[in-house]
Amino acid sequence: MAKITLSGHIEVPIEDLDAVLTELPNHVALTHQEAGCITFTVTQDSNNPQRFDVYEEFTNKVEFEKHQARVKTSHWGKVTNKVERFYTITDH
Repeated sequence: MAKITLSGHIEVPIEDLDAVLTELPNHVALTHQEAGCITFTVTQDSNNPQRFDVYEEFTNKVEFEKHQARVKTSHWGKVTNKVERFYTITDH
């Protein structure tokens, strides 16, 4: 199976920024513990605090889809329900 890469950014509404910043370390830690996670980074833009650059790699599509399903039902999923996502997903 091919490796899956997701790259892009999210834009967080100002009213949700504190909640996102509070939950982000937990979200990153949980993702790093997932089977198939090769790398996962979410970095706040230094010029625009509402923008976060996202980069993740998973060993295959099955593990990536498990990650996506977990995120939807997690606290992170609730905190980021109004976040706009701008992603490119690539199979290698």
